[in-house]
Amino acid sequence: MKTLAFLLFLVLSLPSYGQILNAESLRKVTDTSGWSGSASAHFALKRNVNDFVILGSDVHVQYKMKEHLFIFKNDINFQKIEGNKFENSGITHLRHNNRFHDRIAWEIFAQGQYNKVSLIDFRGLLGTGPRFKLTTSENYKFYLGTLIMYEHEETADNFTPLQRDLRGSCYLSFSLYPTERISLVSTTYYQPLLKEVSDYRLSSQSSLAVELFGGFDLKLTYTFVYDAVPALGIPNSQYDFRTGISYSFN
Repeated sequence: MKTLAFLLFLVLSLPSYGQILNAESLRKVTDTSGWSGSASAHFALKRNVNDFVILGSDVHVQYKMKEHLFIFKNDINFQKIEGNKFENSGITHLRHNNRFHDRIAWEIFAQGQYNKVSLIDFRGLLGTGPRFKLTTSENYKFYLGTLIMYEHEETADNFTPLQRDLRGSCYLSFSLYPTERISLVSTTYYQPLLKEVSDYRLSSQSSLAVELFGGFDLKLTYTFVYDAVPALGIPNSQYDFRTGISYSFN
């Protein structure tokens, strides 16, 4: 099965960029050091300016070594807008987590993305900050993160100038494991521009995964994003509902 996962990684690992990435969904729970990850394909219905049909795939690989966790995420989507041609978007994300205390870790991440539908030619992020574990139970976990990040953004609306700014990023996340076969992960992000807090992004994502067999899961995900100052002609709020199959490996 590890060979299958590696082949899926080679096939699906294409340049990828989205809107706001839920980094909590990338953390695969494992007690052992070494490689683990997942590969999935999905179908989605989405609405922002228009109605969309979306086909996509994503690959997540992580390496755990004692108190260190390294995460790589690559995601690509093809969107069809009300019968027109497919447009693509994607995201690539790298993250290092150093847990120097039972309840505190320090995170560093870098991210690149584009989204033709949202008129984002390129958005690059580089950030760092602490992450706090608020609970000790293995059946339910709550986390709080407070980070600062540098943002470089180029839009395609022929109006918005090149953006080079500092943003805060505060998130609250919880993971529930009611049974060995079911997991629920939900995260809410608040990302204000430091020089002008009225320019902020708010994102909430919830994912339900049900184990089917042999590492395969049925996964349902709902995402809501609000951008107080989007590109010209793009609505403030967007939502995304996805269903698909995911394969995980250790």
